[in-house]
Amino acid sequence: MSIAATFEIEYLQYLDADGKLVRDDLPAIARDIRQLVELYKLMLYVRVFDAKAVALQRTGKLGTYASCLGHEAAHVAIGSAMQEDDVFAPMYREYGAQFYRGVKPREVLLYWGGDERGNNFSGPAHDFAWCVPIATQCLHAAGSALAFKVRKEPRVAVTVVGDGGSSKADFYGAINVAGAMQLPLIAVIVNNQWAISVPRSAQTGAKTLAQKGIAAGLECLQVDGNDLIAMRAAMDHAIKRARHGHGGMVIEAVTYRLSDHTTADDARRYRPDDEVKAAWQREPMKRMKTYLMSLNAWTEKEEEDWKTDCATRVDAEVNAYLETKSQPVEAIFDYTFAEVPADLASQRAAAIAADQHH
Repeated sequence: MSIAATFEIEYLQYLDADGKLVRDDLPAIARDIRQLVELYKLMLYVRVFDAKAVALQRTGKLGTYASCLGHEAAHVAIGSAMQEDDVFAPMYREYGAQFYRGVKPREVLLYWGGDERGNNFSGPAHDFAWCVPIATQCLHAAGSALAFKVRKEPRVAVTVVGDGGSSKADFYGAINVAGAMQLPLIAVIVNNQWAISVPRSAQTGAKTLAQKGIAAGLECLQVDGNDLIAMRAAMDHAIKRARHGHGGMVIEAVTYRLSDHTTADDARRYRPDDEVKAAWQREPMKRMKTYLMSLNAWTEKEEEDWKTDCATRVDAEVNAYLETKSQPVEAIFDYTFAEVPADLASQRAAAIAADQHH
């Protein structure tokens, strides 16, 4: 029997869990120590913000919140590799990428606080809003990538999906059209091992999630998602080839969800403690800090000073969120239709009357 085709999935890692280099052919980002420090500082800022947001939810000052604990390297690498005129179609926990692109923490809090004005965020107006329906954002990104190709614009669409989301038809449809039409689409699968309570092992029979892009005709790569250098190098490569008309790519970022899925979840009910403890030994912050300190580019004092600064900055964002005045009750009716239908108009009037009565 002859062989029709063969495929391989390469794995990319530069920093191991102990913060030591495992290869010598360093990418451009690794040679820019000043930028590495700035990216690490953003990762630390995101972690401080994340802890504060969870605390706000626990004290009743925020709705259900999706933590990004453990995902900082993948998200910061994604955001920092993009140009401003590229399009980002996130799911709902990529705060590191969005902060880099200009979204304010207060806007994230507004959104999770139930105020849709949070989705009218700062940063590029062409970026997509948070997307809670699983994997539908992949189709938004594919549509954007098609528009870029039709208009002959050297722009790239980047989307993020989870390991569970990569099993959705929306994801497969997006990568299929990207491969068929050679679109500038980068689909990053942040494989954090758990689709809420469903483990990666029960999610798919595929040996890697990266290989899902092979059937679509896309370049595929599995990356250590806890290694900022590897993630940024992978994104730089993917975006460069997409921008120059060489097609899209699927990147699987292997990481771990150190938190609950959201604050409405209790992961202790389905995850073994030993697994979580082991994941904390591979998390992204520790290895990057160790590496930067080995280069004499970062110190413990700088770490503590920056944490203090982050706490002050985050508190200012929290206060801005808490001081934002609620919208009037009629706002719920005002932003869907150009002309409000009669039935909604009557409901709107009734809501205003009831509000005035109270």
